Amino acid sequence: MLNSVLVANRAEIARRVIRTARRMGIRAVAVYSDADADLPYVREADQAVRIGPAPPASSYLDGAAIIEAAGQTGAAAVHPGYGFLAENADFARQVMAAGLTWIGPDPAAIEQMGDKIRARNLMERAGVPVSPGSREPVTDVAAALAEADRIGYPVMVKAAAGGGGIGMGVAAGPADLQAAFETARSRAERFFGSPEILLERYVQRARHVEVQILGLADGRVLALGERDCSVQRRHQKVAEETPSPGVSAALREQMLAAAVQAGEAVGYRGAGTVECLVDTDAGSFVFLEMNTRLQVEHPVTELVTGIDLVEQQFLIAAGQPPSFDPAAVTFTGHALELRIYAEDPVRFLPGPGTITQWDEPEGDGIRVDAGYQAGNTVTPFYDPLLAKLCLYGADRDQALERARKAVAAFAIAGPKTNLAFHAELLTSPRFVSGDYDTSLVSRLRPS
Repeated sequence: MLNSVLVANRAEIARRVIRTARRMGIRAVAVYSDADADLPYVREADQAVRIGPAPPASSYLDGAAIIEAAGQTGAAAVHPGYGFLAENADFARQVMAAGLTWIGPDPAAIEQMGDKIRARNLMERAGVPVSPGSREPVTDVAAALAEADRIGYPVMVKAAAGGGGIGMGVAAGPADLQAAFETARSRAERFFGSPEILLERYVQRARHVEVQILGLADGRVLALGERDCSVQRRHQKVAEETPSPGVSAALREQMLAAAVQAGEAVGYRGAGTVECLVDTDAGSFVFLEMNTRLQVEHPVTELVTGIDLVEQQFLIAAGQPPSFDPAAVTFTGHALELRIYAEDPVRFLPGPGTITQWDEPEGDGIRVDAGYQAGNTVTPFYDPLLAKLCLYGADRDQALERARKAVAAFAIAGPKTNLAFHAELLTSPRFVSGDYDTSLVSRLRPS
């Protein structure tokens, strides 16, 4: 088994990985920027190394500095968390070339799934349903117009190498397409270093549902249920739940089977997620992309299965069998995750500042994965995620009731937070009914 790991990330996900590492007797090494020196994860690690100033390019995106820190501390492995370098195949190769264990899938799988067009084509060949869309990068407006005519309007325009909803736009017709294309291309180049764009058929009433997969050391790929991620602002998730209230038993079975096919097609090892778009009117789904890492919303899967996904990542990387019986996985109850951000609860604009009060809710079915505490400062350098408030209940009604009480009891002062938005979401008739789609937040917050 691994004896030590360097966590190449920060805040709540670093703290969460460190927690499991220490429970397993694995020495945990943290890295931090100047802006994060006082965060809880730095103190909770067995050892911590400064890797640079606040800007991510000079710290958490500096692969050489991270590998050097692993060497200095004698760490045997690197866990990338999510974001930053987690889906960077070159960094994974550098980690392995340094003689360290990479806690993640093979770099080839990261590369194949990191390009959305390449991933779409591979999934189509593997028999996984995909939406009508680009098979090659769309290079200019003329090509985009021709491709949109072939696919049929409305179309979604997005970065082939990107994620997180950055630069995505919808074109209802030719008049909208040029602006959507230019926006997507400029943001793709700025954020992902690639101007390549793809077009896909846009589904008017859609749910964003993903399947958690686990590629075991012996080659088997498991599907550990689905998560509904349809509550989004600016195409970015803000709340998730499992099981999805909008997926029938038959559709769920099809999605889980397709996710296993997807994992097998790339020889997947470790924790990953197959993201799908569900057409609520047609009752069908298509492949969107595969995230070759641990997801922000992984706790809801852990709550309904009792499986620690970070523990499985460590075991798989060490070539060990899982800590559970793959033939006896059960799904019990209902779980929600509410992402607590330092942001305005109406316009969702980031609001950094120093936290003067931090009182977490406690009680049955409540789990808080937090990156901050009172006295810490939320800086403008990173994603403003403060914590993940996770709730578990015997059924959805109980989980919702616990969520309402927990949101009311969570007291954070200093920076603005979106707790007020979550309080509104949890009493919204559409959300409470379970009959919602990706337009839910825009309906609650019409511009």
